[in-house]
Amino acid sequence: MTFINPKTDYAFKKIFGSAESKDILISFLNALIYDGNSTIEDLEIINPNLPPKVEGLKDTYLDVKARLKNGTLVIIEMQVLNVQSFGKRVLFNAAKTYAFQLQKGEGYRMLKPVIALTLTDFEMFPGRHPFTSRFVYREVSEGYVYPENDIEMIFVELPKFTKEIEELETITDKWIYFIKSARSLDEVPTNMDNIPELHRAFEIANQANLTIEEIEDLERREMFIYDQQGAVTLGREEGREEGREEGKKEEQRAIAKKLLTLLDDEAIAATTGLSWEAVRELREKESENL
Repeated sequence: MTFINPKTDYAFKKIFGSAESKDILISFLNALIYDGNSTIEDLEIINPNLPPKVEGLKDTYLDVKARLKNGTLVIIEMQVLNVQSFGKRVLFNAAKTYAFQLQKGEGYRMLKPVIALTLTDFEMFPGRHPFTSRFVYREVSEGYVYPENDIEMIFVELPKFTKEIEELETITDKWIYFIKSARSLDEVPTNMDNIPELHRAFEIANQANLTIEEIEDLERREMFIYDQQGAVTLGREEGREEGREEGKKEEQRAIAKKLLTLLDDEAIAATTGLSWEAVRELREKESENL
């Protein structure tokens, strides 16, 4: 068997956000938000439609939105690229979802809590070991939780989850492993197949159940993501190289400044590796500052 990649927008929403996915989404959210407890008994998937076939950077993230039985809104996002200001976007989307609940004339008492569940295919918080992080509003000095704590942000960093198949114990482990590794599997692991919702998720993810058009679209989306990841990596490497080069020039200029009163421009250039023109400009600038 070949499984589609749940980290792509089309696949994620097909598995968790389509009309027939309610039981799957309930199990998934109970696992990741409520530690596997059956806290969520029912929910409504909002706008259960597959994403449009539009190529572009916006296709590298996605949302599934659901309303729980008690009115709580949950927005789920799978982010594959570590784009600039992503953390701000998560906060903005959570705040926007919270604020946009009210219709004209409605009071604040009508507001329901919002949970923003974000899965990242990169390390969101380098240096922090746990793969799950939860954020709410707290008083700074004593950690007292704000009484109307209606916005909670939960992050799951997939690279920090390193368990192998035989190490999976909880349903939380199994759902995270499904998201991270389904694409590389050729069969449903036996220790995951006994959970009906996971079994159903693997069925939906089975590439044999897709049309040729769906498979081609998925392949284009995966290729786009890989290209963008490569571009981001290259950009960072080039940035680091530029930083090293600039640091080297700064060191050369610092040495040259100390030699201005001791050597002529040609001798300083030969000593530091700076060009004769750069040394002359440095001497002129230092003279202006006297």
